[in-house]
Amino acid sequence: MAAAVVPDTEPLLEADLGPGPPDPELELGGDELVLEDVDVHIQANLEDALVQEALKTGVDLRQYSKQVELELQEVERASIRDYIKESENIAALHNQITACDAILERMEQMLGSFQSDLSSISSEIRTLQERSVAMNLRLRNRRLVRLQLGQLLEELVVPGAMISTILEAPVTEPQFLEQLRALDGKIGAVKEQAFRETLACADVQHVLERLKIKAVTKIREFLLQKIFSFRRPMTNFQIPQNALLKYRFLYRFLLGHERAAAQELREQYVDTMAKVYLSYFRCYTGRLMKVQYEEVADKDDLMGVEDTAKKGFFSKPQLRSRNTVFTLGNRGAVISAAELEAPILVPHAAQRSDTRYPFESLFRSQHYALLDNSCREFLFLCDFFLVTGPSAQELFNSVMGKTLAMFLKHMDTYVSACYDAIAVFLCIHIVLRFRNIMAKRNVPAVERYWDTLLELLWPRFELILELHIRSIQSTDPQRLGQLDTRPHYITRRYAEFSSAIVSINQTFPNEKTNALLGQLQVEVENFVLRVAAEFSSRKEQLIFLINNYDMMLGVLMERAVEESKEVEGFQQLLSARTQEFIEELLSPPFGGMIAFVKEAEALLEKGQLEQLRGEEARVTQLARGFSSTWKGAVEALSQDVMRSFSNFKNGTGIIQGALTQLIQYYHRFHKVLAQPPLRSLPARAELINIHHLMVELKKHKPNF
Repeated sequence: MAAAVVPDTEPLLEADLGPGPPDPELELGGDELVLEDVDVHIQANLEDALVQEALKTGVDLRQYSKQVELELQEVERASIRDYIKESENIAALHNQITACDAILERMEQMLGSFQSDLSSISSEIRTLQERSVAMNLRLRNRRLVRLQLGQLLEELVVPGAMISTILEAPVTEPQFLEQLRALDGKIGAVKEQAFRETLACADVQHVLERLKIKAVTKIREFLLQKIFSFRRPMTNFQIPQNALLKYRFLYRFLLGHERAAAQELREQYVDTMAKVYLSYFRCYTGRLMKVQYEEVADKDDLMGVEDTAKKGFFSKPQLRSRNTVFTLGNRGAVISAAELEAPILVPHAAQRSDTRYPFESLFRSQHYALLDNSCREFLFLCDFFLVTGPSAQELFNSVMGKTLAMFLKHMDTYVSACYDAIAVFLCIHIVLRFRNIMAKRNVPAVERYWDTLLELLWPRFELILELHIRSIQSTDPQRLGQLDTRPHYITRRYAEFSSAIVSINQTFPNEKTNALLGQLQVEVENFVLRVAAEFSSRKEQLIFLINNYDMMLGVLMERAVEESKEVEGFQQLLSARTQEFIEELLSPPFGGMIAFVKEAEALLEKGQLEQLRGEEARVTQLARGFSSTWKGAVEALSQDVMRSFSNFKNGTGIIQGALTQLIQYYHRFHKVLAQPPLRSLPARAELINIHHLMVELKKHKPNF
């Protein structure tokens, strides 16, 4: 329709073309223009590029305006001709747009129907979702019911395999133990369901009861047979004990379902093992005592007893060497880490090799066997019989009580007649160390036994020390026979004994022991002074004291720590007596010079030097006498010291101290003679130079 209209209008368009009406805005004399806006329009037109170009070329604007208007009309007519020329394409485009509108309309209808379909599908999905939730809920409820019902059926139903295994299989078979665990679970489940009044329990209770009776019977017979196997002679009961631990659930089953049978088994085990342990340790202890040293200390082997003491005709012979009672020697190795937990002694092997041991070694072996067996037995009882705390301790006492009582009786018998303090003290420290070992193993089974044993040993040790103290107190020096200045055997006994006790006591110090040792030291010091008083001269007394102090100090420092009270005390005594002996030693050859030096220094302190003017002759005699006799006197002094002291090192120290003291006295003599009253004496020229004297005295220093 548009294509038919266009040709009819074309002549009209061409006829109408012509000069159009002038633009009112371009009319200079238009009534609409406001006078004040004229300048604005003029200025705007002048800024136009075409107007500026026309002005530059000198063209008339009116003529130029008409020309532009004609050009515009020509362009408009050209545009109309182009539109008419393309009218068919425009009509085709119009038809296409109309077709597209129809297509879009149909698509709109389709989308509308699709939207309605989607809304219906969404409602269906919500319906399906609701149905799915409901079905899931029903499924979960059914599964829960199935689980509970299945568990109930599993707990209540007795399978045929269980019945056949419990009735026919041996107790040692793994299948029996497996089915027994299952039976234990079913019995417990049936009891629980019966409490909830589940009716199905009545259908299986009689079956489970019969199976329980059969299982209890078989288990009782089996465990009794195992327990009775301990009673066979020469049986290593640790092997069947380890085997029993594999079947600990059997006892647990009895304990849960037949307490009478469990109690019977427990009583049989306690009775059997109590007899086994008692028999074993009684036999072992008896055999151990046969390999003890035949010579043991008795009441006459005390520290203050004289070696010359005689015994009666019917008395047993003395120890070959009484000093062995007071010497530690290698006996202290029994409490070393390597020896303490060493394998126990084998008596028949020792008898074949004719080996003998001191009592503390037998004690260690005996009690290490007790410790090892007690730890193993306590842990077995806790594991197998399911006991802890006081119940475990009570059960252990039932098993080991007779054995421990036998041990205590044996120790009481031995200790009551024992006079070997070192052996008793070593036994005390063995107990202390064994107690620590059991504490580390977390086994408190024999703690009370250790306490009782220490209550036996400590009083006896203290009594023996008191006997030694009393024996030294009662020792009469006049009954000791001929005396000499060498170290006395009683002081050597004390030194060896004290060093032994101090060295043992370092790990577990005991104040009571230290107090007794201090009292013993005081008595020994008093004894040494009493014996020294028997010598007529002070020099011999000092030699005796120094020899004994030096010997005791040397023995103590060899075994005890240097910071001990005993070492410190004897060091002070030795130093004091040595200094006194040096003065005593220098007195015969140089006493005059020493006395003069002390008198002159006293006058010098009082400011009374003028009193020395009358001593010229005495000073001259002393100076000349020293110069002529000092070498021989020093030589005699050195020989005398080396003859008097058995310890060459001590003698050398005394000589060195004496020579040093002599040089000091002579130097002080020089200083006195340098004072104004004596400064002009001719005898000063005869004095020996101090440095020369020191060089000469070094030649007399003994070398050993």
